[in-house]
Amino acid sequence: MDERRRGIARTSRRLVLAVVVMFGFGFALVPLYNVLCEAVGLNGKAASLNSASVGAGGERGAGGAERREVTVEFVATTNADLPWEFHPGIARMKVRVGEPAEAIYVARNLASRAVTGQAIPSVAPGTAAKHFHKIECFCFTQQTLAAGEQKDMKVRFTVDPELPTDVRTVTLSYTFFDLHKAPMDEHAGHTPAGG
Repeated sequence: MDERRRGIARTSRRLVLAVVVMFGFGFALVPLYNVLCEAVGLNGKAASLNSASVGAGGERGAGGAERREVTVEFVATTNADLPWEFHPGIARMKVRVGEPAEAIYVARNLASRAVTGQAIPSVAPGTAAKHFHKIECFCFTQQTLAAGEQKDMKVRFTVDPELPTDVRTVTLSYTFFDLHKAPMDEHAGHTPAGG
């Protein structure tokens, strides 16, 4: 009977030791996973490692995240019914997160009459949309161009420092629509105010 109790005690100690080792392994698994991801570049971990380790001349310096830069690309399209040329002043620029930046889009009315349009913006990738803030934008109001008129249209924006570090490029896209051709105008039987 004494031998049996010693066997049970020995088995109990081994089981307790196994539980402690398994708990320790589970606790260490997250840091081990992060190290592995940083080493092989999985889950965007390499991007955050690189941006954190770049010196003052790169994305991050002593100031932290506010030194990080991202590329913003500008895209412009018009609806088929809108007789305008519409394009960005520049195709892309580097901006520092947290600081205001400004870009120009250029629109020219090719019609022989005044045309009123409305720009609809979109931001890609989707994870960047909530971190891209327009301070001033031609898309906030309708735009009317006289026959043959060309106009520079300004957008002022900031990119939030909380933008995930694996996002290096953000695309700002605008599509202009002719308000005279909007479906609701066909049903209403009149043109919108200011058109």
